[in-house]
Amino acid sequence: MELETIVMRRRSFAHLVGLVFVMIALALLLPSQILAQTSGGTSGSTSGSSTGTDITRAGVVVDAEGVLRTKTFSDPRGQLTWERIAAAKTTLDPKVTAPSRLRKISLNRLEEVILQRQGVLNEEMRYLAGLQRIQYVFFYPDSKDIVIAGPAEGWITDISGRVVGMTTGRPAIQLQDLVVGLRAFPPEGKSTQVIGCSIDPTPEGLAAMQQFLNSIGSTIRPGLTTAYIINGLRTNLGMHRISVDGVSPKTHFAQVMVEADYRMKLIGIGLERPPVRLASYVYLANPSEVGRNALQRWFFTPDYQCVRVSNDQLAMELVGEGVKLVGENELVSSAGQRQISGGFNKASQAFVTGFTKLYPELAARSPIYAELRNLIDIAIAAAFIQQQDYYGKAGWNMEFFGDENAFSVETYEIPKTVETVVNAIWKGNHLMTPVGGGVEIKPTMALESDKLLADEKGKVAKLHDEIEINLGKGQWWWD
Repeated sequence: MELETIVMRRRSFAHLVGLVFVMIALALLLPSQILAQTSGGTSGSTSGSSTGTDITRAGVVVDAEGVLRTKTFSDPRGQLTWERIAAAKTTLDPKVTAPSRLRKISLNRLEEVILQRQGVLNEEMRYLAGLQRIQYVFFYPDSKDIVIAGPAEGWITDISGRVVGMTTGRPAIQLQDLVVGLRAFPPEGKSTQVIGCSIDPTPEGLAAMQQFLNSIGSTIRPGLTTAYIINGLRTNLGMHRISVDGVSPKTHFAQVMVEADYRMKLIGIGLERPPVRLASYVYLANPSEVGRNALQRWFFTPDYQCVRVSNDQLAMELVGEGVKLVGENELVSSAGQRQISGGFNKASQAFVTGFTKLYPELAARSPIYAELRNLIDIAIAAAFIQQQDYYGKAGWNMEFFGDENAFSVETYEIPKTVETVVNAIWKGNHLMTPVGGGVEIKPTMALESDKLLADEKGKVAKLHDEIEINLGKGQWWWD
């Protein structure tokens, strides 16, 4: 079956960064993606050892009008977190809370068990028995099981509403996200051509911004304060429109994508301190090296050389961290139109290179980046399942997972608008006031023959063969 590409469009996910010069220099990042769900903020694990230490989670929410707002969640002395861990240890099955290096889940057996329960899910099902990464996809012709596998542990819901491991703090993969990915690559029909979300300034807003900057002139006048410039940029750019393509904007899947972009943007413009030693773009930028209307986009992409497939096509391994941050230059015209400039920005390149290098540490300490990586893994795994026609070989048509009326995943508020975000930083005689975001994902590119990694020593095939399918009635996961 021909696979079409899932794309988080550059236009849609473009994170624009510009340095606009008058007598003072303005660094403007036009935001492109934002989330409608809370986000984790502090580093470290969520284990009971944190008791006595204040825990804070920075996040964002979407109100009933679809306007995105920021929010902070606090747990003084970590008492609430400790209580949730203690409660989870007493209520969850000890077998599922035990850390596992390789927990296996049969997708078609899971759906069968849910159907036997008349569609009623328990916590183990909603959070896939604590699975935290999809490292492998296996197919077993004899039993017709489609299996995903990876590390797992028990989980809690943290103070920001995120479901994370009780010892590592890493997010659990949610069934609702997996289902969205599988629906994008269904048993029958074409794969979704584009999955995307964006926060875009309007052309009118960009044009008004250019007019405002022109009105400032080339000299500093009385009243031309930092606050005046920031307010002028925010007012003239106005609200940004949020759109989601390819998946329902009401899904957790869609919202995680945009949160990751939003949080990355805040780090880049110096409004959020990352949990690792990472220099922001505004720290690295030299205003004198960037043109008046030059813009820089930042967006996440998969590391496309991340898939290793066994020679018999019955097993696939996802290799590495799987996520890169890249940049691209644009120009904005006086009419507010954007076009790729092909220029080079050393500070932007240094920022995206540093972010990519430190991504594993960021994902370990800030759950949103682990969630983004999990979405990429889900999309690639789903594309692989469809490409190899495991659905047909297993005789699985996803009658429950594929039906929104049977299994609803569209349960979130739709994010519609967000205000322009501006930060102001002086560098000598230059004032930088940045705003901004960006993501692009093409999972099926990872399945192209020239990007696949060979299973030269047969390790993936060997692991596939070592796993035994000997499950009891109603069993769908095992270690």
